[in-house]
Amino acid sequence: MDQSHLRGCLEFIRQTEKLKDVLRNSHTATGRHESTAEHTWRLCLMAMLFAPDLPGIDPTRLLKICLVHDLGEAISGDIPAIHQTAGDDKARRERQDLITLLEPLDPDRRAEFLALWDDYDAAASPEARIVKGLDKLETIIQHNQGLNAPDFDHRFNLDYGRRYTDAHPLLASLRRLVDDDTRRRIDG
Repeated sequence: MDQSHLRGCLEFIRQTEKLKDVLRNSHTATGRHESTAEHTWRLCLMAMLFAPDLPGIDPTRLLKICLVHDLGEAISGDIPAIHQTAGDDKARRERQDLITLLEPLDPDRRAEFLALWDDYDAAASPEARIVKGLDKLETIIQHNQGLNAPDFDHRFNLDYGRRYTDAHPLLASLRRLVDDDTRRRIDG
């Protein structure tokens, strides 16, 4: 790899550091807001943990999609699911932010990262659909585990992302367990 490509890769890595400061609506068990980087880390850990139980799924592609799924948030931040609306153009904005973030990279790397993000956004491949479901489950798990404000709406979690979590038997099984945790959290 020549020096200009190395410099581009380093600049990209420097820019992705912003994800460490992008705060999500979720709180940790100690009450601190979770960052997008922390969410992505645990999503990757979930993908790695469950990959052996997902026959026909490419584990490397699964992890790559996990890693790129929220990269665009490094620029414009996260919009909590409870604040998203049908016509808010969140996906378009995130995709454009990702394109900006990828600018330092060579064309082949830019194309690979963007294709992985597009796959995730469209839930086109089996791997992308699994990541969509795991992404929703990780968020709900964090909501259940976190020290949230007293007015936090845990009932929202019972419907959140269901079309993705119900789309695969393993995810549906996990969802039932996570929903049980949500109901316990609602009941106090």
